[in-house]
This record gives sequence, structure tokens and C-alpha cells, in this order.
Amino acid sequence: MTHITAFGEQLADGKTKTVFAHPTRQDLVYLVHKDRITAGDGARANELPGKGALACRTTSNVFYYLEQEGIDTHYIGMVEPAVNLVVRCEMIPLEVVMRRIATGSYLKRNPEAWEGQRFDPPLVEFFYKSDALHDPLVDDAEILRMGLVPQTDVDAMRDTGRQVFRALEKAWAAQRITLVDLKIEFGRDTQGALMVADVVDNDSWRLWPGGDKNRMLDKQVYRDMSSVTDAGLRALMLKYAQVAELTDPFVEED
Repeated sequence: MTHITAFGEQLADGKTKTVFAHPTRQDLVYLVHKDRITAGDGARANELPGKGALACRTTSNVFYYLEQEGIDTHYIGMVEPAVNLVVRCEMIPLEVVMRRIATGSYLKRNPEAWEGQRFDPPLVEFFYKSDALHDPLVDDAEILRMGLVPQTDVDAMRDTGRQVFRALEKAWAAQRITLVDLKIEFGRDTQGALMVADVVDNDSWRLWPGGDKNRMLDKQVYRDMSSVTDAGLRALMLKYAQVAELTDPFVEED
């Protein structure tokens, strides 16, 4: 893909996005979304032409909305169909997961729970980002022992995570779609301020229209494929396009 934007040096290259320095601003970076989907720490991976633009559109709509809701994020703008301009952050290697409804891996780890069990307030879990360790669940004590962040930041991420979840839950409920769970990440800007960073796209949540798991719109469809076929990937892309379109009203004026 040819980009119009002039990038600086490549700073990071992940499974679904690449980070480039800004050529003249030390406090900004470009986030380039790839046409790629992965599952199982990259064990399953496929190219999906157009996914990068859909991920960028969804992330842009979500982060714009979160800013309007008073939540600090690294979002600046969308400069190309698959490129975001964002505040440069030192990322904290934790995935922060909020759960309103018990499903998926939570049930495997907690056999006493049941499918559809509701959490109020939303349950917050932390996972240490490590493909080699398969992103293990960690508690506050382990986070502190590893020296990742102080307890004040753990508390702030938990509180902000719930704030993010409730804001997006409200936005999805307006379209009769249940936000089941949500994964976000945090970083610190060059001044040390903690903020929501990375992306929030259709790989980041579970969405059940009308609360019906059988109508799911998210990445779980890809994870659940017994085998990946061209027809399956085409159907998946239609869901990603639908979700991107459904997030457009997040930024529309009342």
C-alpha cells in the first residue's frame, strides 16, 4: 500500500498494525492498520484486504466518542483510510478486559460461573502481554511484583476501564446491540500522563445484536471457524464493514 503521509522511522511492527515516528514531532506517531486478522497468539492468521481501513475507521469513531465522553486517549485524527495520527505513548504491557457478561475464556477459567452471568459493575481483569506466555491473567499483586505500574495506576486503569465500557455500552445499546466484553490498553505520553491508547476496533470486543450470541458481529466469528475458507472470510469482512458503519453515528452531532 502506498501512503501519501511522510513517515519517520518504523518504531514497532505488530501482528495487525505498524507504528511509525512523526518526521518532525517527537510527541506524535502514526499508527498504520494492516489488512490482517490473527487468533491464538498468531497461530491462525489471514490477509483480509480492506480490513485495515475498517479497523482505522472503527478505532477513529470510538476514540473520538471517548474523547467527547471526557476520557483521555492518545487519539488525534485519521490522516489516511488506514492511518491514525496519535500521541506517542510508552505502552503498558497489560491488556485490560472489562466483562459485563460471562462467556468464552472466563467460563473455562471459572467453572462455577455460567454462560450469560452478568457482572455489575463490569468485572475488570488484567492480562500480561506476552505471546510466549500466552498473555496470562495477573492480579494486582503480580502487577506490582513485576514492577509494571504502581497501585495508583492499577486503580486508575480499572476505574477508567469501567468508564470506557459504560460509555461504549451506552452507545451500542442505542442500536440494540449488547456490548458483552471489551479489551483496551493504556500508555503514558511524553509527559507521563496515563491515557487509553492502542486501538479499539472489531478485534477488541464481543457484540451481540439483541443480546443474541448466535448473531455475533466480532472477531469471535473468526476464532470459532473450524476451518478458514474464502467464503468464511468474505462473510467475516461483511461483519467488520457492518460494525464500522454502525460506529459512524458515534461521532454524529445530536
